[in-house]
This record gives sequence, C-alpha cells and structure tokens, in this order.
Amino acid sequence: MNNFTPETTESIIDEVKNLISYSLSNLEEDKSGFENFHKSVVEIYFNAKKISMDYSAQTIDLQLPTSNKEYTGITFECLDLCGFLRSCIKCDEKSLSFYQELLSQHNIVIAA
Repeated sequence: MNNFTPETTESIIDEVKNLISYSLSNLEEDKSGFENFHKSVVEIYFNAKKISMDYSAQTIDLQLPTSNKEYTGITFECLDLCGFLRSCIKCDEKSLSFYQELLSQHNIVIAA
C-alpha cells in the first residue's frame, strides 16, 4: 500500500480539485470522461450506486446504502456543483490511491 507524504497528499488533493473545476467549466471537451470522473468522486465519497447527474439543473440522483445489500434512491439539488464535488474529496489512503488513478486517466501526473 502507498504511504503518501503530506506533500504528495496535498498535491493529489489540489489536482483533483483543479480537475473538478476545469472539467465543469469545459464539460463539452470530454463530456463522457468528465461525467465518469464526477460520478467516481461521488461514488467513493458516499459508497453510492447508480449515480446520474443533471448539469443544467445541478441535481444528482443516486442510490445510497442503507444496509449491506439494500440501497435507497435520493435526488438532491446542489446550489454549487463545483463546491459540492470539491467537498467530497477524502484524504484516506484508499481514496488517495483512487484519485491518483483517476488523475492518470486524465493524463495528470503527480511527482512523488
């Protein structure tokens, strides 16, 4: 398992937040890729399933776990979708490894 230094952790978090801002401002550049990126951020934060996002209405539909095998559907409206997605960033090792992989998929490399 990775042992992320504070500097590497900060770099990964900063780059993920930058990519969130960039991807929302330039959604049409790679809509499918950016939408998958946004869904992944929400998925890892909430452990959610079946995530769909309506960018014009700034709403997110998802299934949240209520037990080991049961999920409940919710829809919520974000007043600031960018701020919401940025607030979903976690700093644990599993999440950092996941974000590092997401960044590499978008050709963003963090120096170790």
